[in-house]
Amino acid sequence: VAGEIRRQRKEIGVLRADESRLARLVQQLARIVESVPEPGARQQPFSKLRGSLRLPVRGELTGRFGAPRGAAGMEAKGVFIRVPQGQPVRAIAKGQVVYADWMRGFGNLLIVDHGESYLSIYANNEALLKQVGDSFATGEPVATTGSSGGNEETGLYFELRHLGRAFDPLRWVKLK
Repeated sequence: VAGEIRRQRKEIGVLRADESRLARLVQQLARIVESVPEPGARQQPFSKLRGSLRLPVRGELTGRFGAPRGAAGMEAKGVFIRVPQGQPVRAIAKGQVVYADWMRGFGNLLIVDHGESYLSIYANNEALLKQVGDSFATGEPVATTGSSGGNEETGLYFELRHLGRAFDPLRWVKLK
């Protein structure tokens, strides 16, 4: 029992460190994004898209915002959608890539700026199809699904953040 408790404490520590690393990165990106003037040709502000967004992939929702994550029981800051490996991950809205690299606990990670300090986060990807600075339209493929973050299931981990704070993406999407 003592060995199991030590193993779980270590797992909790790793998950907290991974989440902390992502939170610091998002805060740094948010400061950078805020200092860059927004292009005047944006069609519609991201904040007006609430309720009309589509999830980036079609699949089974197996992890929800705020639900305990793994044996450590930490709250998920996003959702996990189980999907077979190699499926296209589509942009939820027009945006520009501000981060595209591997990160422990999240695998191949893509972070997109949508303006107004809104960011979308796509993790666990098999491959990233866009690089930092790339812009794209709503629905354009930006990555492919996988299990690069060490997750036992293939799929996509997806978050939405505003001013660095995670919020429930399901409140912003049209599920049907």
